[in-house]
Amino acid sequence: MDTAEREEVAALLARAAEVDGRQAVSEQGRLALRSGRAEVSHLTSRDEAGTLLGYAQIDGDRTAELVIDPAHRRQGHGRALLLRALDGGAQQLWAHGGHPGARRLAEETGLVLVRELRQLRRTDAAPQAPALPDGVTVRTFVPGKDEEAWLRVNAAAFAHHPEQGSWTRRDLDEREAEGWFDPNGFFLAERDGELVGFHWTKAEGGLGEVYVVGVAPSEQGSGLGKVLTAVGLRHLIEDRGLRTVLLYVDADNPAALRVYEKAGFTVHEVDLMYGVRP
Repeated sequence: MDTAEREEVAALLARAAEVDGRQAVSEQGRLALRSGRAEVSHLTSRDEAGTLLGYAQIDGDRTAELVIDPAHRRQGHGRALLLRALDGGAQQLWAHGGHPGARRLAEETGLVLVRELRQLRRTDAAPQAPALPDGVTVRTFVPGKDEEAWLRVNAAAFAHHPEQGSWTRRDLDEREAEGWFDPNGFFLAERDGELVGFHWTKAEGGLGEVYVVGVAPSEQGSGLGKVLTAVGLRHLIEDRGLRTVLLYVDADNPAALRVYEKAGFTVHEVDLMYGVRP
């Protein structure tokens, strides 16, 4: 896509987000649109006059996200665009927010539910931070210094995760270039000078976010994740003045769900992934 097309699609995404109250395309997808990543495929739907009606994106894992302009919905454009995405190789489809219309469309086209990603939120006062494990200290991220160490620990901490564990330096650099990036809200835990855990927070649109918390395998079970979560929450609530904090966690991760529920989080909405029937 050329620059004009990318800007046209970005405007469509903004219109849809204003109406829907959420983004139809994930942060990763929006970054891919902006940067023009070669491994991402783009589909557009237009009328005879060339007006942009809808947009779909298929990433390198063959996962699709799509959106129809709010002014042109309920006219069959979503079904047509979804079928094009499936013909183009898509194997999964995200329905962000689990909208009933998206669920119905997925089921009518023979897709089955394969993943549920829950958005949790809390509005309580900041929790007290438990004591750090012996020998562990916490500091903030230093751009230009900590990237490679963070990537190694992130890969180890999320070796089981289909998305987070595969981050590259490019993924990290793209987010450091975003307007919301704040190294003062990116906390690193070290033992003897080695990175062993982190809590990267995000503040955008009047909301705080537990963007990602990770602990090296050698420290898992030590309570470090709980401490780092509290450190980040206190930063968002007390330092940034953000009353509401959100995070995302998979429904099939009961251990993480229990930790966050104890920290005052409750389910706000769900993102549903549908896949091609085996």
